[in-house]
Amino acid sequence: MTDLWTDELTELATDGQTVWTRPRDLEAERTVAASIMERPELIDELDGTVDPVDFSDPRYAQIWYAVDELRQDIQDRIAPHAVHKRLLKMRAEGRIPGVPFDAGELQMLYSEAMPASAGYFAEQVAQKATASRLVDFGLKVQQAGMNAAFDENADLADLQAAFDGILRTHGDNTGAKRVGDLVDDALERAVTPPKTGDRIPTGFADLDSCTNGGLRPGRMVVVGARPGVGKTLFGTGLARAAAIKGGLPVLFKTLEMGVEEITDLVVAAESGVAHHNLTGGVCSSREVQKLATAREQIAAAPLWIDDSVGVTIPSLRNQIRTMARTQGLRMVVVDYLQLMQAPKAESRQVAVATMSRELKLIAKEFGIVVVVLCQLNRGPMQRADKRPEISDLRESGAIEQDADMVILLHRQDMHEPESPRAGEVDLILDKHRGGHRTTITAAAQPHYSRFVDMAWTPGSTPEVAA
Repeated sequence: MTDLWTDELTELATDGQTVWTRPRDLEAERTVAASIMERPELIDELDGTVDPVDFSDPRYAQIWYAVDELRQDIQDRIAPHAVHKRLLKMRAEGRIPGVPFDAGELQMLYSEAMPASAGYFAEQVAQKATASRLVDFGLKVQQAGMNAAFDENADLADLQAAFDGILRTHGDNTGAKRVGDLVDDALERAVTPPKTGDRIPTGFADLDSCTNGGLRPGRMVVVGARPGVGKTLFGTGLARAAAIKGGLPVLFKTLEMGVEEITDLVVAAESGVAHHNLTGGVCSSREVQKLATAREQIAAAPLWIDDSVGVTIPSLRNQIRTMARTQGLRMVVVDYLQLMQAPKAESRQVAVATMSRELKLIAKEFGIVVVVLCQLNRGPMQRADKRPEISDLRESGAIEQDADMVILLHRQDMHEPESPRAGEVDLILDKHRGGHRTTITAAAQPHYSRFVDMAWTPGSTPEVAA
């Protein structure tokens, strides 16, 4: 039987018989191989998750073996030409068969490294390998059953041994760890302040403080509010803090406004020029100067805005994959969830739940922060204080379950114009995985298209409207 290798398990009808093809994920294999070249220590981290024999393309397994040898002498990232040289040596010594990648192919592969997501892709490789072994086992069962000389005792024993081998291989890759091997790391974390270098700053001192330095990569943050409260202002604020202030690559996916509208919000917020003056073309000479000053920072920022229509989870994942590889993407803001093109499902609630779960997986897969803006239902309007609750997330309780963090926005002056809290916005941290719930008060400056921090330390300059 001819092996037909595809990225997914398929069925082909041939003369009335079903021919199975082995499943594999070449993109995942490429990512793992590229990532261990950039970070050789990943081999230790991925040990127990994936094995070189799990690669369907032996050339990626060869890279694994070559890097494993080279890292004994090279502690930092290993250049493609060094890997190529070692592969040629291994082939000359008869340790690897076939023709390995050439230098140009290795250089191209190296550019696809995604170390932060290597664990996820290693799991995909291992799962496909297990599925492939099951296909082989199924063929053995079929051949044994159709064999005229079938020996019940001997053949069943062979099949049982083959299946036990799959179970042993799969069992080694379950990722289960004995707690005794983990306790020392837990004690170390108890006395070591958390590293904040990988966190995404929010632009709010109190919020950064209670999240140990900002938003954590690999997590999904849900921001909920009623229409008009300021979901988009808060979302663009997070994007500005990360990209303009922090220099971190950010994608703002706008499904409600156009690129020009979002750009106007960013420019107004950064410059301190009133939004209505900016969009109305009536800026004073002083405001024009402020715009020119802000332009320098905005133009240099790694911030991308996309208003493409018909956005689906698969199309978003492909875009994120490309930008993660080419731009080092660190955060995505989706404005907002309910406007995404939903997959076919038995109900809208199931569709939203599916999208929510997929966004959560995207955050984990690419090691980025995914900020999902969501519209709340009319629940707050039924309460005397109009204060939102996490149960107000529209259409699906799955959003609440999937989110690592839920921030609800509340402005009392929207319902009570004469309120003594006019100009304030509450950032209600209603869910915080691994942290405490709290409410942070910020200043609402809708005329400048922004929320700003009300807290500052002595000697520093708070952000104020100029």
